Amino acid sequence: MFGPLIVKPSKSKGDKTGSWRTKIRPKYLQKNCIGCKMCVVICPEGCVSGKEKNTYICNYEYCKGCGLCSVICPKADIIMTEESPEGEKK
Repeated sequence: MFGPLIVKPSKSKGDKTGSWRTKIRPKYLQKNCIGCKMCVVICPEGCVSGKEKNTYICNYEYCKGCGLCSVICPKADIIMTEESPEGEKK
């Protein structure tokens, strides 16, 4: 009825995100940020940090690319972008 309860690491050993990861990443525009910290609160991996408005960043080594931070941002100051083939974030 349910799938296996244990996920074996494979690709996740290199990208530190657990058992899954998308190829998109949040880009913090840092133009309209009001410092509400909703992106920090909603992130299931705890990889968003910052203390004041326009200073929030994401630790891409742990980001799964779920997009919750982008959806919750009241000022649309976070957009989701595709990761470049070299692994660099746009």
